[in-house]
Amino acid sequence: MNKVINGEPIPNLPWEERPQGCNDVVWRYSRNPLLSWNPIPQAARIFNSAVLPYNDKFVGVFRADQKNGRATLFFGRSHDGLKWEIGPDPIDWVDEKGNPKPLSYGYDPRFVKIDDTYYIVWCDDLHGASIGLGRTNDFKTFIRMSNPLMPFNRNGVLFPRKVNGKYLLLSRPSDSGHTPFGDIFLSESPDLVYWGNHKWVMGKGGSGWWQGMKIGAGPVPIETTEGWLLLYHGVCNTCNGYVYSFGAVILDIDEPSKVLYRTRDYLLTPEKNYETVGFVPNVVFPCANLCDSATGRIAIYYGAADTHTALAFARIDELIDYVKSNSEV
Repeated sequence: MNKVINGEPIPNLPWEERPQGCNDVVWRYSRNPLLSWNPIPQAARIFNSAVLPYNDKFVGVFRADQKNGRATLFFGRSHDGLKWEIGPDPIDWVDEKGNPKPLSYGYDPRFVKIDDTYYIVWCDDLHGASIGLGRTNDFKTFIRMSNPLMPFNRNGVLFPRKVNGKYLLLSRPSDSGHTPFGDIFLSESPDLVYWGNHKWVMGKGGSGWWQGMKIGAGPVPIETTEGWLLLYHGVCNTCNGYVYSFGAVILDIDEPSKVLYRTRDYLLTPEKNYETVGFVPNVVFPCANLCDSATGRIAIYYGAADTHTALAFARIDELIDYVKSNSEV
């Protein structure tokens, strides 16, 4: 039974069947990475990026760390979701009146379509790390909206529709350092400008040590018959530094601050060379999932070692069944 209840068919979804002999619920694309070192003239690395289907093709907002070391956002297009044409220059942002409003920096974007508008959420600079929010209708004009939340905050993720008449935003409040605050919160807004009624969703730790230091929301939640399916990253601190893995959680469909099921074990952890070796070793960081509502196939785009853009796959039924059977809640 296909458990997707809100989404569009994506007949050309990037897809590769599970390798023979593999029993994992999430498996990697055999031709990873999609993007590697020096992918465009202005950027040394492109990773932790988000994509969407558009007119039988694909569009994306990409984190590109430029050769001056500063991260910012680029726009890209693809015919198949695998080979990307990006840039060549960062997105030219404007304010609501059309005046230039460039980014100081921007990283780890999420990308979602709500009604007829495409929204981008990213980590922005508001005299400290905050959540940035912007929109576009034509991928030519990109409008920066007001920052939803004050510093310090990261990992902003919008839901793909209103719930109980309100827009919903997941985030992870942090401090001015390297984010030791590790819990996910939910905020709501009537208009994407004024945000409040903040609620705690879930905390770091649990029974899985892989998420013992901090957690953060990953791609846009998928609406299913069992609730909102959300991939999230978890971080542990080892004697040799941080390790980023990812798992999944199912949130109540009408009260998304309520966790129904949460994976005890990770779904993916750094194992391949492109995940363990790079600018920041031992990172898998999911930022986008495309779900074909007709087949229940999921393509998961993730950053690897803060250097590469990679792809993994899953089936919605299997993933939900796994989260429920592997739940620590």
